Amino acid sequence: MNTHSRHRTTRVIAASALSAVLLAVTGCSSKADSGTSTEKGGDGVKGGPGVTAKTIKLGALTDLTGPYATLGKSIVQAQQMWADETNAKGGICDRKIEIVVKDHGYDVQKAVTAYADIAPDVVAMPQVIGSPVVAALLDDIERDKVLTFPQAWAASLLGKDPVQVLGTTYDVDMIGAVDFLTRTKGLKKGDTIGHVYFEGDYGTNALEGSTWAAKRAGLKITGQKIKATDTDLSAQVSALRKAGVKAVLISAGPAQTASLVGVAASKGLRVPVVSSAPGFAPQLMKTPAAPALEAMLSVVSAAPAVSSDLPGVKSMVAAYQKKYPGSQVDSGVLSGYNAAQLLGQDLKKACEDGSLAREDVVKAHRAQKNADTGLGTPQDFSDVNRPASVSSYILKPDPKAVGGIVQAEEAHEAPGVEEYLKSGS
Repeated sequence: MNTHSRHRTTRVIAASALSAVLLAVTGCSSKADSGTSTEKGGDGVKGGPGVTAKTIKLGALTDLTGPYATLGKSIVQAQQMWADETNAKGGICDRKIEIVVKDHGYDVQKAVTAYADIAPDVVAMPQVIGSPVVAALLDDIERDKVLTFPQAWAASLLGKDPVQVLGTTYDVDMIGAVDFLTRTKGLKKGDTIGHVYFEGDYGTNALEGSTWAAKRAGLKITGQKIKATDTDLSAQVSALRKAGVKAVLISAGPAQTASLVGVAASKGLRVPVVSSAPGFAPQLMKTPAAPALEAMLSVVSAAPAVSSDLPGVKSMVAAYQKKYPGSQVDSGVLSGYNAAQLLGQDLKKACEDGSLAREDVVKAHRAQKNADTGLGTPQDFSDVNRPASVSSYILKPDPKAVGGIVQAEEAHEAPGVEEYLKSGS
C-alpha cells in the first residue's frame, strides 16, 4: 500500500489548472531517431535516447532569470564542474558527458515547452527546479522513463519510479524542526508555534509535518499562508504576536525569511525561528536583517552546510572556488554537485549491467540502497514511496562562514519520523 498517496494528490495544488502538454511518443520523433539507437554499440552496451557511441546527454530545466536564478546558476555551474571532472577522467562508459541546459525562468508553461524540446535527446535529468514545474511534468517524465532529480522536496513527488527526491522531504524536516524546538528552546506542552508557509506543495507539505509533530508533542500550530510575491510579512508577524507564539517555523523563500525575522525582531517578537532549507541564502547575511538572523534563525536541512568539515564537501568547495572565482558558494552548489555525482553512480552501474537505455538507468538507480557521495547522509533509493533519507541537519547563520551558515547539529532522525511515515499522515 502506498503510504504517501494522500501527499501526492497535493501536487494538483502546485500544478494549478496547468496540465502537462502531451508530447508525441519520444521513440517516434525524428529528433529521437537521429544519433540515438537502442541497438548495442561496439562495446556491447545497449543505447537509447541521449546516448551515442561517444556521448551521454543529460538535461537540466533550471531557473536562470526568475526568482530562483541565483540557485539555478549555482546548480548549473556545480553540475558542469562535475561533468568536466568526469570527462577529464575518461567520462562514463567511455562516453563524454554533455549537459543541455534550458532556462524556464520559473514559468511552468515555458518549462513544459523546454521539456518537449530536450526530452527526445537526453537519457536523464540531474536538475529540474521548482515543485510546480515538476508537478506539471510528472506524467510526461513517467511515460518517457527519464530519471529525474527535482530541486524540490515535496512528498507529493514520491511514488513515481523515474522521479527521485534527494534527501528528506519538507514534512520530515519540519518534524525535525519541532523536535529541535522542544529539545533546545524550552517549548513545552500547550505552547503555540507559528508556521508561515508558501501556498502550494512546498508549504502544504511542510505544514503537514509540523502539524503532526506539534500534536504529538502537545503543542499547537497557528498557520499563516502566504504567496511567493509577499515580501513584507508585517501583518503575519502581528498576527503571530497576538497569538502568543513561543517559536515560528517558516517554509518560504529567502526574502520572506529575512522579512519575518527582521520585522519580528523590530516588533519585540524575539522568539526562535526555524526555516526550511529553501528559505535561506547566504546573501541574506549582507542585508539589514543579518544581526536578527544570526541571533534568532536556525535552518533544518537534508544537506550539511557548505562550510562543513566533511572531506568531500571541503574538496568540492575548493574546486568550485577555483573554477568559478567570485561566485557565491551556497546550498545550490552542494545540492547540484551531489545530484550529479549520484546520477554518475547510476550511469556507471547501468553501464556495468550492459544498458544505458532510460528504463535501465532508472532500474540501476532504484537498485541503490546505500548511495553515498561523501556529501551528506547515505541514501536509499529502493522504495519509491519513502524519502531517500530521514535524517536532517540543523544549521545556523554565520556571516563569517563559507556560504554564510554553519552546522549546529549533525544529521539525525527525529523521534516520531518512522511513526509518521508508517501512518501515512
